Amino acid sequence: MGIKIAGAPCCWGVDDPKNPYLPPWERVLHEASQAGYKGIELGPYGYIPMDIERVQAELSKNDLNIIAGTIFDDLVSPSNLENLLHQVDDICSLITKLPLSPSEEGQKFPTPYLVIIDWGHEERDYKAGKPDEAQRLSSDAWNTMMTHIRALADRAWTKYGVRSVIHPHAGGYIEFEDEIKQLLEDIPYETAGLCLDTGHLYYSKMDPYQWIQDYADRLDYIHFKDINLDIYNEVMGEHIRFFEACAKGVMCPIGQGIIDYNSIHKLLKEIGYQGYITIEQERDPRNADTSLRDVKQSVDYLKSVGY
Repeated sequence: MGIKIAGAPCCWGVDDPKNPYLPPWERVLHEASQAGYKGIELGPYGYIPMDIERVQAELSKNDLNIIAGTIFDDLVSPSNLENLLHQVDDICSLITKLPLSPSEEGQKFPTPYLVIIDWGHEERDYKAGKPDEAQRLSSDAWNTMMTHIRALADRAWTKYGVRSVIHPHAGGYIEFEDEIKQLLEDIPYETAGLCLDTGHLYYSKMDPYQWIQDYADRLDYIHFKDINLDIYNEVMGEHIRFFEACAKGVMCPIGQGIIDYNSIHKLLKEIGYQGYITIEQERDPRNADTSLRDVKQSVDYLKSVGY
């Protein structure tokens, strides 16, 4: 199988670049290299600096490539569009100047990707994983978000040659089955692909195996997570934000949770998936001292079952 395992700064608790407890980005790159990665995501906008020479020096030192940048922001509000487009320019101008990671034969689009995630709505954050309780956008607000996504994907592709992939995410307005299916109707594959995340799908009451199987033709990129079922059942009974649930340990090292990665491995062979899979395990950054251990356990487990 032409699959490469990569990493992401969220395994070190890096989701909010303004969080005062974040570990230094240089440490994250160093530990990612120690864990055996050759590729890593840029992380949220504003974490790794937009300084080509500094970033390139650290990547070279650690034998790493950047395989994706991320927009993790409010995709709904009309007033945020200029900010979003500015992020596209900053992220894509950086990641396209860095050495490119090797493509696998059969990979649909070359890395680096632009991962697009809706985030920043308190009313949905507290309903993460609860499809029957969470409010949905009005049709006008949904259409505005779709227009914004098309604008971001078009800018990334036409100006930089970067493929956009849309990532359904717990706690945002693209999370649940009805929303993802509507997204796939509204955003053609020519415009943007799909980044399915096994952990977010399970968290939000979907079967990751089924979704990978059913939407293989729209799938450009995959994130792997695992879920501690006891903690998941506990937080589903609480009024809690998504990242507060992560701080409680709802995401665990791969192979130690509820998701069946043996079956997913066979499925990826059947659908002929080629390219990158990125391991993620969101956490409180104050617990980053165990990140290298956990990431290494995830990598070793996936290798042990044939990835």
